[in-house]
Amino acid sequence: MALSPMDMSKPLWEFHLLKLKTSHAKSIAVARFHHSLGDGMSLMSLLLACTRKTCDPEALPTFVSPTKSKAKNACWLLVAWLWFILRLMFHTCVEVIKALVHICFAGDTAAYLMGKPGVTLSTNKFIHRIISLDDVKKVKNALNMTVNDVLFGMVQAGLSRYLNQRYDLETTLKTRKTLHGVVFFNLRPNKDIEDLANMMAKGSKCRWGNSIGYVLIPLWLKSEDDILEYVRQAKTTMDRKKLSLEPLFSSGLLKLTMKVFGLTALKNLVKRIFGSTTMIFSNLVGPADEISFFGHQISYIAASTFGIPQALIIGIQSYVDKLIININVDLDVIPDPHHLCDLIIEALGMMSSAAPKKFFHALKV
Repeated sequence: MALSPMDMSKPLWEFHLLKLKTSHAKSIAVARFHHSLGDGMSLMSLLLACTRKTCDPEALPTFVSPTKSKAKNACWLLVAWLWFILRLMFHTCVEVIKALVHICFAGDTAAYLMGKPGVTLSTNKFIHRIISLDDVKKVKNALNMTVNDVLFGMVQAGLSRYLNQRYDLETTLKTRKTLHGVVFFNLRPNKDIEDLANMMAKGSKCRWGNSIGYVLIPLWLKSEDDILEYVRQAKTTMDRKKLSLEPLFSSGLLKLTMKVFGLTALKNLVKRIFGSTTMIFSNLVGPADEISFFGHQISYIAASTFGIPQALIIGIQSYVDKLIININVDLDVIPDPHHLCDLIIEALGMMSSAAPKKFFHALKV
């Protein structure tokens, strides 16, 4: 399926049932959607609208409500708001200029993980691993960070070890150029899964469709003695990106290019963006309850993307108390994806072991 384009004369979705028993499920369902139908949040909302709770076959899955911030002193809110605006303007200018310079003039030139220029359908291999969400939350709580910070730090640590082992890059890190990844941001006001009926409602702020932007993130791939440094660097970078309008700018740039110059120019711009970076990283929240699809219990959900000139695409999907890591690689570039996945998961184990020691040590001091 990854080697064949979708038939545009038919509905832009496919559903395949494979009677293939795995270690996690008795059979597999593979759904393939064209990107024009909607982004990950839209498709997840559609899936949950078609499912029911396993514990209550008549009940829809529970949607997580966004938390409301507590009211604070008016004077303090004014000062905080002004400081936020100043930082937002500064980080937006810096990050947008850096992204434009990278796309137009620089780009990742190292050939270690770069896909073939312009190739969108290659010999892909998809693998997935299931880990415990509690292990990630353990590191998150110890370091006072977000789940996304820990996951991105985990990926950076595993990727750094992979490059050092395969290409013996540990001695050339100072001379090697920084590699970049593309990270997608949800632009909707509600960052959690939205009910499908609300998405389809007239005037809804969380509309169905593609409401995403992207940011370019430099990957921290230096060899670190402290495994937690990868998480700290991930948080620093993510906080800077969140405090900018780069996702909105990138989304607006694509829409403007399509409107002014047409589809051909948009395709060339997208190829340039993804062709100048090394990997794609995405993290999608899933249902908090175990769900069933027409009476068939779902064991896990693994989401990914293909058809992009990228040799490495990492998608992480949550489901109840599990995290499913899905890795999509070009075998001509990364012939041993299982080893890469092992290193990423081992990095989480090392972080989980290191975090409590440092956390409790800080408390004693």
